[in-house]
Amino acid sequence: MTEQNTKTHSKDVPKAADVPAAAEGQQEQRRSGGGGKGDRRGRRGDRRGQERDSEWQERVVQIRRVSKTVKGGKKMSFRAIVVVGNERGQVGVGVGKAGDVIGAVRKGVADGKKHIVKVPLTRHSSIPTLSNGRDGAASVLIRPAAPGTGVIAGGSIRTVLELAGIKNVLAKRLGSKTPLNNARAAMVALAGLRTHKETAKERGISLEQIYS
Repeated sequence: MTEQNTKTHSKDVPKAADVPAAAEGQQEQRRSGGGGKGDRRGRRGDRRGQERDSEWQERVVQIRRVSKTVKGGKKMSFRAIVVVGNERGQVGVGVGKAGDVIGAVRKGVADGKKHIVKVPLTRHSSIPTLSNGRDGAASVLIRPAAPGTGVIAGGSIRTVLELAGIKNVLAKRLGSKTPLNNARAAMVALAGLRTHKETAKERGISLEQIYS
């Protein structure tokens, strides 16, 4: 009788192998506190961050190998000029230096996002008025164009205008041909743009007087 009782008791007790893996996973989540509202908020934040990062586009304008003379000799590194923009009126130019190309580009992207300029765009994806920018020995002239003209520009100026979202524009570089100075001169010209409403408000006149 004692042997039969022990056998029946051993059958009633479930073994560890019989417990489903899902139940163990739920127990671990409960112990660690996972699966709650905090995780959902974290996932939403990650998704929003990925969407914001996907809006920005980066283009490398130039990568050069530069050297710095130190006590022991020359220290070699890379310099990257990067243009960052969302093609919706926001653009920036950044410069990064590092021992490898990937690190230089990453620093250039971070620097470009720190120097974002908002560009007023018209309904035809052009600029409202003519603008002139200067940086160092480089001078850039940017003027609006009719729909269907396209981006008539070259070098780093074209990259800046395209990532800003401008699709109909005429640009001419004057003076230096250095890519960095031209890109910064284009940024100065774009930063100086004003809409007709803003100009009328600054001058204290009506919008009709500007068009007349």
